[in-house]
Amino acid sequence: MKGIANLLQTCIDNKSLLLGKVLHAYILRTNLLTNTFLCNRLIELYSKCNDPTYAHRTFHNTPQKDIYSWNAVLSFYCKTGNLTFARNVFEQMPERNVVSWNNLISLMLKNGYQEKALDVYKLMVLEGFLPTHITFASVLSACGSVFDLQLGKRCHGLVIKIGLDKNIFVCNGLLSVYAKCGVMREAVQIFADIDEPNEVTFTSMMGGLGRIDGVIEALEMFRMMSRKGVRIDSVSLSAVLSVCARGGEYDEFGCYENGDRLSRNVVLGEQIHGLAFKLGFEHDLYLSNSLLDMYAKNGIMKSAEMVFHALGKPSVVSWNIMIAGYGQKGNSGKAIECFQRMQFSGFKPDEVTYINMLAACIKCGDVETARQMFDNMSCPSVISWNAIISGYSQNENHREAIDLFREMQFQSVKPDRITVTVILGSCAGMAFLEGGKQVHAALQKAALHTDNYVAGGLIGMYSKCGKIERAEHIFSSMPELDIVCWNSMIAGLTLNSLNREAFMLFKQMRQGRMLPTEFSYATVLSCCTKLSSLFQGRQVHSQIVKDGYESDVFVGTALVDMYCKCGDIDGARKHFDMMPVRNIVTWNEMIHGYAQNGYGDEAVHLYEEMIASGAKPDAVTFIAVLTACSHSGLVDLGFRIFNSMKSEHGIDPELDHYTCIIDCLSRAGHFHDAELLMEKMPYRDDPIVWEVVLSSCRVHGNVSLAQQAAEELFRLDPESSTPYVLLANIYSSLGRWDDVRVIRELMSEKQIVKDPGYSWTEHKEQDTCLFVG
Repeated sequence: MKGIANLLQTCIDNKSLLLGKVLHAYILRTNLLTNTFLCNRLIELYSKCNDPTYAHRTFHNTPQKDIYSWNAVLSFYCKTGNLTFARNVFEQMPERNVVSWNNLISLMLKNGYQEKALDVYKLMVLEGFLPTHITFASVLSACGSVFDLQLGKRCHGLVIKIGLDKNIFVCNGLLSVYAKCGVMREAVQIFADIDEPNEVTFTSMMGGLGRIDGVIEALEMFRMMSRKGVRIDSVSLSAVLSVCARGGEYDEFGCYENGDRLSRNVVLGEQIHGLAFKLGFEHDLYLSNSLLDMYAKNGIMKSAEMVFHALGKPSVVSWNIMIAGYGQKGNSGKAIECFQRMQFSGFKPDEVTYINMLAACIKCGDVETARQMFDNMSCPSVISWNAIISGYSQNENHREAIDLFREMQFQSVKPDRITVTVILGSCAGMAFLEGGKQVHAALQKAALHTDNYVAGGLIGMYSKCGKIERAEHIFSSMPELDIVCWNSMIAGLTLNSLNREAFMLFKQMRQGRMLPTEFSYATVLSCCTKLSSLFQGRQVHSQIVKDGYESDVFVGTALVDMYCKCGDIDGARKHFDMMPVRNIVTWNEMIHGYAQNGYGDEAVHLYEEMIASGAKPDAVTFIAVLTACSHSGLVDLGFRIFNSMKSEHGIDPELDHYTCIIDCLSRAGHFHDAELLMEKMPYRDDPIVWEVVLSSCRVHGNVSLAQQAAEELFRLDPESSTPYVLLANIYSSLGRWDDVRVIRELMSEKQIVKDPGYSWTEHKEQDTCLFVG
């Protein structure tokens, strides 16, 4: 019998199915089937040779099944991925051991059921089974996939308790959990305690460092890996490339947040590309896709195209990366062309393809094409629904976003936290408080209202609908607050003109050791601006420098705005010149700051400098520079800039631009030119234009035009006190007191009340509001 067992083992090792069947026949003839050990070897043989019929038949015909028999057939079903059969076998087992549990957990993971795998593990521990290193390797992988840090920590404690903390597989699993959950301090500690880290160890560390933008640290980890002689494979190279890819995210204005970081990441990526070629991995599809991803996310589409064309056989993933890259660049035409070539080449688009196409169209504002793409999807998932709903919301078509949300529910697609947050944003955008309340009630029913991400959306919705008390109630009711909730509450208070309260909440956040983000600083600087508090603004600036956010384009722009509006134009320009990256908003704020503070020539010079730098002006740029020309009497220059809008920059003048140039002409006393322009422009019946003319008539004593402008304003905006006050001021400056009395009597008769004015003064830390009746 020992000889037969040895022969069976040889057949198993060599996958010799035919010889194994001969031995099986011999066992049947010699009546050795009663030997459970031989039957187990036969089941193992058929399992190894992928013969389900004989494996199942042998198991069924084994007269005395032991735990090894059951594990052998369970292992076979797990190997074939048949979860239903494996689960049935597992439930029928008269007894189980740790191998049985490991097999089922492993199969759950293989089929993508990470949560169920963790439930099986919890049941295993509950029934008193001691996990092995194989158990922990599977369970920790599941924890990392679903970001279950708490269970990962409990596993860590058990690992130490049973003495597996030196096992490389277990250590790699623990390290991966902490790295994926962003707890790099713990990950680094585990890494330091590993005597002989392998390629998996280093790859996990590089991935974790990449998630927290630790590009330099990840590269140093790669160098350490090379110095220690650890084998560099395509997976480790892909991990470094994914780190380089993370820095290439566009901001909402289509600019990179940090140009220096972008250049550094591209250079590092190109070096890894060269090393991959040197090591002979140029035909590795997984690595090639990582290269594609790195170039695409950094916006280097020419290099991405070179890598793509060099691929012998691209995969669906390769096509998806290219489509996403074109979409990120805002080139929906190229994305659509790539999508069509993909299908022409025989590749069937998957859901990721459609999501990338949706994102590409939405990025370019082409929501109609995105909708057509969405409608062609046979069974869109929640991610696809989120993409199209977000598209409508971003384009401020909130009604359609809400209608789609309802349609999503009718089709029994369960919304997730992203869906409800977007819909809350749409409710806020429409001031649709009742809809927001309905979503809130549904969230409470589903126990999602305590999710920090969702709570931030609720706070934002109630704040924008003017229900700041409800927003504060949600904020104070949260069991644990994250930075999103703090930012939402601070922004909500600012939105409701509670700037002093917003500033105090920011200080409270700092005292609670919650680190501000770029958004936190941009919002609190806005508070300082609205309070006209240069003292507090400078305090915040000092903290920004300390925390390392001074180079951030959004924070930098907010600082420029704060200094300009608080009257420190030199401080604004000093910071503007120090900024490593500027976007169009930064230029606009500085130009507008010069304009508002009476530095017309400097505003125009900065505008010309902006054009010379290659930056493209937008409609707001022209409002700023035309305001500067108006306030400084630069009539000819203002008219030239106004005429260049359409001819040189392709921007059609809007109401604000006409208002600025008419103000510029009127202030300089060129009323005839102003009247000619008003006759031609499409906004003649707008009250603001006539207010501008009426205001300038006072300076130049042009009574006839002032009376005409006032008559137009009485007709266009009968409830406004402005024309009455301005016309009365003109009469009083000319000593026409009877006309002043007539105007005041008319105001009294029509119950027109003059709006009060306010003035702010700052003394040290105190702001004083002066009321002028």
